[in-house]
Amino acid sequence: MSGSEFVCVTYVKAPPERVWRALTEPEFTTRYWGVAFDTDWTPGSPMTWDENGATTSAPGQEVLEYDPPKRLAYTWHTFTPEWAERVGVPGDVLAKLAAEPRSKVRFDLEPDGGAVKLTVTHDGFPDLSTARDMVSQGWPALLSSLKSLLETGEPIGS
Repeated sequence: MSGSEFVCVTYVKAPPERVWRALTEPEFTTRYWGVAFDTDWTPGSPMTWDENGATTSAPGQEVLEYDPPKRLAYTWHTFTPEWAERVGVPGDVLAKLAAEPRSKVRFDLEPDGGAVKLTVTHDGFPDLSTARDMVSQGWPALLSSLKSLLETGEPIGS
């Protein structure tokens, strides 16, 4: 797949502040994503990811924008052997991921009546990117689970 950007839009029937919390607070992120972020959310601050018991921290893994409850952006995590083992990524795929430049993700929240239009833009991928292929499958499922959690109290798969 070519192109450096993946965009996914969903509408969540919840106040913007609640959607924002679902993007930033571990009590939410661990329920629909299985990830907890350790950061102070100040632009330029490092981010540590804890995903399925694999802690990922590396230079360049940082907060880019933090404007509650409108915009959040950060660089994507480093692809490590520990992460790959925990989430079931084979070694050959890990090698391809590790060879790619670091991507970044941005969340834009816009009130839309009684809902929030949530736009996720994940970019910085090279042509024929393995990471882009993976996030193009992951983001729709992840956002569906976030939406389900906020609208019903349960993420998908619970």
